[in-house]
Amino acid sequence: MFTYTLRRLAFAVPTVLIISLIVFLLLDLAPGDPTADLPLTIPVEVREQIRMALGLGEPVHIRYLKWLEMMLVNEPLHALANMTGWDVTRDAPRILSWQTRSPVGDIIAQRIPQTLWVVGLGYIFGVLIALPIGIISAYRQYSWFDQVGTFVSMVGFSVPTFFTGVVLILVFSVWLGWFPSMYDTTLEVRDWDSFVRQVKQIILPVSVLALFNASQISRFMRASMLDNLNQDYVRTARAKGLKEQTVVLTHVLRNSMIPVVTVIALGIPAVFSGAIITEQIFRVNGLGHALIGAIYANDIPMVQTITFIFAVLIVLFNLIADVLYGLLDPRIRYD
Repeated sequence: MFTYTLRRLAFAVPTVLIISLIVFLLLDLAPGDPTADLPLTIPVEVREQIRMALGLGEPVHIRYLKWLEMMLVNEPLHALANMTGWDVTRDAPRILSWQTRSPVGDIIAQRIPQTLWVVGLGYIFGVLIALPIGIISAYRQYSWFDQVGTFVSMVGFSVPTFFTGVVLILVFSVWLGWFPSMYDTTLEVRDWDSFVRQVKQIILPVSVLALFNASQISRFMRASMLDNLNQDYVRTARAKGLKEQTVVLTHVLRNSMIPVVTVIALGIPAVFSGAIITEQIFRVNGLGHALIGAIYANDIPMVQTITFIFAVLIVLFNLIADVLYGLLDPRIRYD
């Protein structure tokens, strides 16, 4: 298993490097000028000095190598120093936001907890809801439970999250007044009352994301279970006298989880990027909100960094899915 993991990791490293080059070049060569929003009274020479101060006077390949070093070496060292207090940075240069002139890594570190509260919980609840619904729907095919689950899944997957979010705000915030319509990013959980307020303000955005994720994953779980329930090894296991619970939850479920693992693993980075709309609706000051603000402000370093993080998450969870394949089916690791 260790050799199998190293082999998959060897493919992931060059993939990340190629992605970093593509992300940097696409955004660096895109039209836009960081001095475009400055007053017209500023002389051309001063504008050029500002561009040089931002590092835009060097060749593209030099700027890419510096950005890659700061992204893969300097920023992780600064993060390690902030967590442990060790002086390992030695004043290494950092990626600075053109908009705020603050280190991009610090801004992202401030936004990640908000994103994890909403996006992370939304995905976890979505998976926990989807798996049992998919299993029961497949085992009791065409029953009333299957019909209701199919209808809810189709509605949840077909209706976009921005529409679902607006409907929930209208019903539970405006009409009923049960939950706040906007997320308070300044709230700190210090006691029971603040914890209750935190739970109330994340219920609506988490519900939107959980409904969307559960609808998709439950359909994959149901289809995979149906494919395996009719296989010969299932009939053989039943003919041997195994309990129905053992047949379904041990043999069928383990084989059915292989394609579902792909959906779950690859859905995590997709949720981070797809939650941009949900964060905008509920005013969650997370990574998605930061990305939208950086795009409007033409803050290329911020956009490059967040886009690269999303891409690394995709590669990382692809690697995790490959390792889980080997755990679920030992034959895969020897292919």
